[in-house]
Amino acid sequence: MLNFNYRNPTHVVFGKDRIAELDQLVPANARVLITYGGGSVKRFGTLDKVKAALGNRIVFEFAGIEANPKYDTLMQAVEVARKENIDFLLAVGGGSVMDGTKFIALATQFEGDTTSLLYHGFAPVPVADDKVIPLGVIATLPATGSEMNAFAVVSYQGGKFPVNHPNVYPTFAMLDPELTFSLPKIQVANGVVDAFVHVIEQYATYPVDGRVQDRMAEGIMRTLIEIGPITVAEPTNYQARANLMWSATSALNGMIGVGVPFDWTTHMIGHELTAIFGIDHAQTLAAVLPSVWRVRKPQKHAKLLQFAERVWDITEGDDDSRINQAIDKTEAFFQQVGLKTRLRDYGIDKAQIDDVIAALAAHGMTALSETGDLGLDISREILEKAW
Repeated sequence: MLNFNYRNPTHVVFGKDRIAELDQLVPANARVLITYGGGSVKRFGTLDKVKAALGNRIVFEFAGIEANPKYDTLMQAVEVARKENIDFLLAVGGGSVMDGTKFIALATQFEGDTTSLLYHGFAPVPVADDKVIPLGVIATLPATGSEMNAFAVVSYQGGKFPVNHPNVYPTFAMLDPELTFSLPKIQVANGVVDAFVHVIEQYATYPVDGRVQDRMAEGIMRTLIEIGPITVAEPTNYQARANLMWSATSALNGMIGVGVPFDWTTHMIGHELTAIFGIDHAQTLAAVLPSVWRVRKPQKHAKLLQFAERVWDITEGDDDSRINQAIDKTEAFFQQVGLKTRLRDYGIDKAQIDDVIAALAAHGMTALSETGDLGLDISREILEKAW
């Protein structure tokens, strides 16, 4: 197992009918900015409940944070936060709203060029701890795990940029599965696949004897396989949706990733597909991941074999046969919950792979994988197999 540090200060408030507890979670004298995306939090009454729970606090709203939150939109919220002297942010929505709110927390009191916050990769941005506005979140879409980590992704000038800082862990995360019952099926399917791939990219690398991490990861994946189709088909099945919500949070709260190598190749290629073609993030993952594995079978042999046995119960046949079965079953699972797994199914022409390679090059994505040996030639092979 590799060396690691682990810290997660987020207070999780899980279960039904918890919004009234905001009164104990948000400072009594806070000037609060509620951030959200479209109108669903208004249409289904969530926003009214949140504002009622905040009582006599001074409350402002910022709507319109889009999927793959855009820098320009977030800077409009920053201006509101600066003008109104906001000292607490409350994100009500899915991963994009949470991610965007983390950036607002970093940018509001930042005195330099706020675009500079986008160019640090996975390293923490250079913002003083006391200049980060605290935030809480109310999750309405189980998918990204942003509710319990310190990472965000922001879109700017055609690229998607990771942003992180140790002080943008939400102070609390309210996770009520019933708030997700009204989601369209495609968003639920996206959430299932997003969570599954988050686990995979911390798991399907090479063995380092991280036994606890592996068993936890395998448990999350098996849970998603069991409940994924159910929660898509039965949106008000509380137990299935509760297990999806906790799986998505657990997939990226850091616990399964301590002491093990990562491979975010699928995400990095997927980000470019979203930026260029507007395909939902999880749908890019469903199209790219199986091809990553088919190309990288030799490098991932041991963990894919373990994945085949422990997640899919595949124990017969030679190594290559078992790995191939596991890849095929994973691809079929993505299709079962409702996502397509070929780039051409999303209207991408094979010649447009050149555009994706050019974008990877422009954004420095030239040494991907857990070992940094995946260059543009291999990314091209992956995309061609995914087409």
